[in-house]
Amino acid sequence: MQAIEISKMSVAQRLQIMEDLWDSLRAEKEINPPNWHEEVLASRKKNIKSEKTTFIILDELKSKGNY
Repeated sequence: MQAIEISKMSVAQRLQIMEDLWDSLRAEKEINPPNWHEEVLASRKKNIKSEKTTFIILDELKSKGNY
């Protein structure tokens, strides 16, 4: 499929193709996340356990203009 053909598609059609691509990738066994993902998650878990992380509700985040 050429990029020019994609640009002629409706937004709904392009979104459907993206969903189909993600679904096809989800089934792949060869795709592994990079090592730094695990490092970031470990760091976040450590911060949560040591209570260095605070959580706010979505409405509060929106009121701060960060969403």
